[in-house]
Amino acid sequence: MSALSDLAFDPWDPAFVADPYPAYAELRARGRVLYYEPTDQWLVPHHADVSALLRDRGLGRTYQHRFTHEEFGRTAPPPEHEPFHVLNDHGMLDLEPPDHTRIRRLVSKAFTPRTVERLKPYVHRLANELVSALVEAGGGDLLTDVAEPLPVAVIAEMLGIPEADRAPLRPWSADICGMYELNPSEEAAENAVRASVEFSDYLRELIAERRKEPGEDLISGLIAAHDEDDRLTEQEMISTAVLLLNAGHEATVNATVNGWWALFRSPDQLAALRADHSLVPSAIEELMRYDTPLQLFERWVLDEIEIDGTTIPRGAEIAMLFGSANHDPAVFTDPGRLDLTRRDNPHISFSAGIHYCIGAPLARIELAASMTALLERAPTLALAAEPQRKPNFVIRGLEGLDVVVR
Repeated sequence: MSALSDLAFDPWDPAFVADPYPAYAELRARGRVLYYEPTDQWLVPHHADVSALLRDRGLGRTYQHRFTHEEFGRTAPPPEHEPFHVLNDHGMLDLEPPDHTRIRRLVSKAFTPRTVERLKPYVHRLANELVSALVEAGGGDLLTDVAEPLPVAVIAEMLGIPEADRAPLRPWSADICGMYELNPSEEAAENAVRASVEFSDYLRELIAERRKEPGEDLISGLIAAHDEDDRLTEQEMISTAVLLLNAGHEATVNATVNGWWALFRSPDQLAALRADHSLVPSAIEELMRYDTPLQLFERWVLDEIEIDGTTIPRGAEIAMLFGSANHDPAVFTDPGRLDLTRRDNPHISFSAGIHYCIGAPLARIELAASMTALLERAPTLALAAEPQRKPNFVIRGLEGLDVVVR
């Protein structure tokens, strides 16, 4: 164990957020687990440990299936934050078995390989339409013109959210996700609570409509589940829909803009990709490793564990550093180098264990569709202005990515 006061790890420092990877190297050199007082968390920076802990059933995304807040030595969230926590705590990402198993089993029916494969034509058509509009305009903001609308539309289509209702989805999602940052401000909490109420109210009305007139969408499918082992409460349906929207586009959006920003800074790799589009699948994996969209994933210690001689007590919180694990030289040769031909690439950007991203196959299809469309329809795509990094640490992205098509 080591203190971090003399290290460059500072999630609120813009310089660190701009490039956290040198600080991660310091963390890995310092040890396998390090206590970080500002967030009262134990940081885990090595790939082997992160991978193992993601699969460790002695840890949990929640503890309330086994302990009260008091029994676990934690303070209950303030009452004014309750709408956010009700929404968040009933989604499968923050549940443990048996509730997690029941909900994931039902939702996974919408993400079978056959179902995802059937979405391919829709995804490719939409990606080509968005990129064609960007080309016709001579450029624009890759974030708002391509990266955001593609996955949001796909998930909304799967859920059965009418096109006319989709405008608030991204703002609601952004406000809710603000609570996943470390020590969120009261303003961020207020925004998350408001968005939680508004999004929940909307979905409650949509679920009522689907009960009267079912469709072919996922919400109708969740309502129609008649097996007692699979049946969802209305709150679980609402929380599941919000989770699928948030998780279903946030990583894809940020992987797109982080990836293209990395390519613009590595002209040799971009040239190789433009010369050989068959590199797209390996390029997607490498870009998700190189600049990880989700930098940190938290779990609670349900039963005392030991890491490298350090005892982590029950009630502690583990912060697994995905970005650091994805740059661990013990696993990745020359991890600081972008290499689109990298073959041995066991990155953990989609997590692992029972919380492995259920939408990973769909995310890969979306990323491949937008990248291929940009390579084919905008072969002269270039950076128009230096982008600004979002101030967030946990969810890593850009404020925008202005491009020009020469």
